[in-house]
Amino acid sequence: MVEINMTVNGQQRSGSVEGRTLLSDFLRDQLKLTGTHVGCDTSQCGACVIHADGVAVKACAIFAWEADGAEITTIEGMAEADGSMSPIQQAFQDYHGLQCGFCTPGMVMSAAALLKENPDPTEAEIRDYLEGNICRCTGYHNIVKAIQAAAAA
Repeated sequence: MVEINMTVNGQQRSGSVEGRTLLSDFLRDQLKLTGTHVGCDTSQCGACVIHADGVAVKACAIFAWEADGAEITTIEGMAEADGSMSPIQQAFQDYHGLQCGFCTPGMVMSAAALLKENPDPTEAEIRDYLEGNICRCTGYHNIVKAIQAAAAA
């Protein structure tokens, strides 16, 4: 077992994990942050995207011990201080950027990373950035519109 410590959504968290425990499993199973979805376990779908030290990463692609000492933000940490939705989350709701919702946490986290890097992306840049996130329901049109709206906010 490996002891790990990290800051998750602004709170210091720790735990014991086997060396093979994925960060996505640690977040979901030990910390009960189930907004980080696991769709494939092979880093193909993007449903598990979180931010580690400010960088978007697929939590199913790294071991929990690799995040020891990191600052982690999950979808649960995206809300405003008063508990309301962030502008990106609100845009996803307003522009119907979700259907079943399974991919939505990863899409929102990827969108936040994109807008941090590029506050005014073109449609092509948004579509290119989301290449690692799979949505089986929406066809991406409203997701792109939601990200464009969040960028304009």
